[in-house]
Amino acid sequence: MKCKPVSAFRVEFKFYRYAAPALTDQYDHSVANLDDLLNVEEFAALAEAKLEPAAYDYYRNGSGDEITVAENITAWRGLGLRPRVLVDVSQRNPTIDLFGQRVAAPLLVAPTALHQMADPEGEVATGRGASAADIPLVLSSLSTRTIEDVAAVTTSPLVMQIYIAQDRDFTTDLARRAQAAGCRALMVTLDTPIWGTRERDIRNKFHVPKGMKIANLERPGQPTGHRGSGLGEALSWTIDPSLTWADLETLARAVDIPVWVKGVLRADDAVRAIDHGAAGIAVSNHGGRQLDGTIATARALPEVVAAVNGQAPVVVDGGIRRGSDILRAIALGATAVQVGRPVLWGLAAGGAAGVTRVLELLITEFSAAMALAGCAHIDEITPDLIAKV
Repeated sequence: MKCKPVSAFRVEFKFYRYAAPALTDQYDHSVANLDDLLNVEEFAALAEAKLEPAAYDYYRNGSGDEITVAENITAWRGLGLRPRVLVDVSQRNPTIDLFGQRVAAPLLVAPTALHQMADPEGEVATGRGASAADIPLVLSSLSTRTIEDVAAVTTSPLVMQIYIAQDRDFTTDLARRAQAAGCRALMVTLDTPIWGTRERDIRNKFHVPKGMKIANLERPGQPTGHRGSGLGEALSWTIDPSLTWADLETLARAVDIPVWVKGVLRADDAVRAIDHGAAGIAVSNHGGRQLDGTIATARALPEVVAAVNGQAPVVVDGGIRRGSDILRAIALGATAVQVGRPVLWGLAAGGAAGVTRVLELLITEFSAAMALAGCAHIDEITPDLIAKV
């Protein structure tokens, strides 16, 4: 397995402070020993201390009352485990093939936006950190660094997340640009006919900080930095409430790389997605940032897996915080999981090294969970490990 532990050394990192309305050039020269942080929540606490409140709120928030944000986490924890005993787990193999490459674990970095608010290198640092952990990165179309910049530093599989915009030609061009840059697949987000109402952002009058841009969505004469109460006013053209399945099929035909879809929570939608060209399914409720009250992804996953019936890989995101959550997801039939906010906490805490440390903690926890559940190989993580209630 290529996954390497983060060596025990003190890491000096510079933190890029977000201060409304401008992004300053001030750095925090604090020193943190990343090896002293033992779980995702400890990274989250350090990230909260380092990030300006508006930036932290943007990363953590959900829509409405944030019910779905909380439910995503509690739903995984509510799935009891029934481990096997007296199984030889002295040699475990948590690796898996994803996007044509063997990677360290059934784990991807989910697409999240505006990484330069957490680190001056933004998604380039995230790409380095993910590659050091041997984990694929799904790059958000709302990234602050270009596809090409990130591809240049990424050795693990790189996937590009996109929205099908009102400007269909722009979407096609972006998809083909991602393909040319070496992305292994596209991941098209389907759950955004409009932007969800995120009250923390409205209250903070959140906007793309001065001096920062959404690099892959720049159009001549139309910069993506702006003032306002959320991203919607500047980026409304990037989504389309008239979007239909035919648009997905058209995009899938326009590129030569697989097109995955993200935002599926229903069996019938999973089947429609495959019928219209999807090569993979991501069970997701957008981290609770779209329709509040949406079903937790842990509860939606089994239905989607059953409907897909092996025709395509199924990944799931939302609320994954421990390696035991990865075990639960695989037992429910997922091919892999995606994590978003934990990676942002790692990035804010320690740049690329922080990203690597968070991912390797999850990989280590997952390997330990396999052992304690009596599983030496991924294919031994089966539904009978989940307790029936």
